[in-house]
Amino acid sequence: MNTAILEWSLTIAQIMLGIAMLLATFRMVNGPRAQDKVLGLDALYVVAMLELLLFGLRSGSSIYFEAALVIAILGFVSTVALAKFLMRGEVIE
Repeated sequence: MNTAILEWSLTIAQIMLGIAMLLATFRMVNGPRAQDKVLGLDALYVVAMLELLLFGLRSGSSIYFEAALVIAILGFVSTVALAKFLMRGEVIE
């Protein structure tokens, strides 16, 4: 019974995160301003990281957790770089 509940919960969570990925992609592509596109990209990498964590829980493999960590680090650095570019017009001073 417990494994069935876990499987259903993981499936529902993956479906909801898939919908969130579609909405974040829509926001990133159709954002009226550059700030909206950066926020869409930020939401997209967070949802992709969560999706990988769910795959890791489902499969029991640790490689998904390592990939989620890499996505989190690269996403944070890219968000900071894009925010700095939007504020000052240059990334490296």
